[in-house]
Amino acid sequence: MLKTQFIRDHRDEVVRSLKIRNWTEEKITILDQVISADDKRKDTQTELDSLLSQLNQSSKQIGELFKSGQREEADKLKQEIPAIKEKTQQLQETLSQAKESITELLLQIPNITHQSVPAGREESDNELFQACETELQQLGEDALPHWELATKYDILDMAAGAKITGSGFPVFKGKGARLQRSFISFLLNEVTDAGYLEIIPPLLVNEDSARATGQLPDKEGQMYHATADDLYLIPTAEVPITNLYRDVILKEGDFPIKMTGYTPCFRREAGSYGADVKGLNRVHQFDKVEIVQITHPDRSYDTLMDMVTLVGQLLDKLELPYRILRLCGGDIGFTSALTYDFEVYSLAQKKWLEVSSVSNFETFQTNRLKCRFKDKDGKTQLAHSLNGSAFGLARIMAAVLENNQTSNGIHIPDVLRGYTGFDIID
Repeated sequence: MLKTQFIRDHRDEVVRSLKIRNWTEEKITILDQVISADDKRKDTQTELDSLLSQLNQSSKQIGELFKSGQREEADKLKQEIPAIKEKTQQLQETLSQAKESITELLLQIPNITHQSVPAGREESDNELFQACETELQQLGEDALPHWELATKYDILDMAAGAKITGSGFPVFKGKGARLQRSFISFLLNEVTDAGYLEIIPPLLVNEDSARATGQLPDKEGQMYHATADDLYLIPTAEVPITNLYRDVILKEGDFPIKMTGYTPCFRREAGSYGADVKGLNRVHQFDKVEIVQITHPDRSYDTLMDMVTLVGQLLDKLELPYRILRLCGGDIGFTSALTYDFEVYSLAQKKWLEVSSVSNFETFQTNRLKCRFKDKDGKTQLAHSLNGSAFGLARIMAAVLENNQTSNGIHIPDVLRGYTGFDIID
């Protein structure tokens, strides 16, 4: 969440960012609403402070008058107190409403985009940051998409998941289940070897947690809500892991804070339909290993590139062809200042599948989280937060199955064989 003073001091920068995100001039007037509401807050606060000071002075004066025997003057002044108290109560209510109004407005304003974020309206406008260095292989004409391979080798059953729960809830079986578990173990081992602390967080979060990392109110329609308990199923482990540092004041020596966690993730993906949702391409429940960092503001963009490098190395080890995109203003997330998407190439479907996003949120999340640190001068500052997927496993599974199929079966990538205990699915 942006700060009101930042909007006042850097209005041109905020407007530039909103235009990159394709906001209209009409929507951008929300900035004036914030400033107007803040002016009202300031005026109310000034009036309230004056009345409280008057009340304090009157109370002292009444005491002094009683002590000096001037009871009549004291009683006269005392009669004025109820009216002052009533006015201060009204002003406190007005002040509270003004603060709530400002917060509700600020929650609607997305993060400031980094200067490198390209203009654009949709996915096709994203900028190629790094191309796949290896030449894409070709499969035979009889190559099958992963949903047909799943049926052929009896390793994944989407129909069973639909019967048990609904469409978009996969059931992995036999070697398919073992392979899925192997992905998780491999990725967690690799990431913890890179210095990330493994976390096993809750799979449900309260409203404060979802709001702190920016899922609410932006992605309310995509989240599953357990209304009886007012809890939300997590769309990503980013939410509970980052919230470990809500309302925390750190020291500079605590940085960098590097955390990772495997969780199932739940997304409603309302409105999804067509060929893009077949099989594992777009599901409502999927496994994911997440990486999160909280770091010093001066280091966060170097940290972002470190995280991008790590994700690329994992894809190299899985022998998957990939490319990296810098997301444009129309496709970048509400909370992100800069995002790089990783896409792997599905040789059977002949299309790119997004498997990871790595983002720097700068102070947008930490302002909501109140995650701060004391700098070397003892001044309190907001930390920067970052996160990345390593990976969303549904599409990784799809690409591995499709890209490694042969007439004899599906070969397992070398790095996973110690985890699966088998070399081929046949």
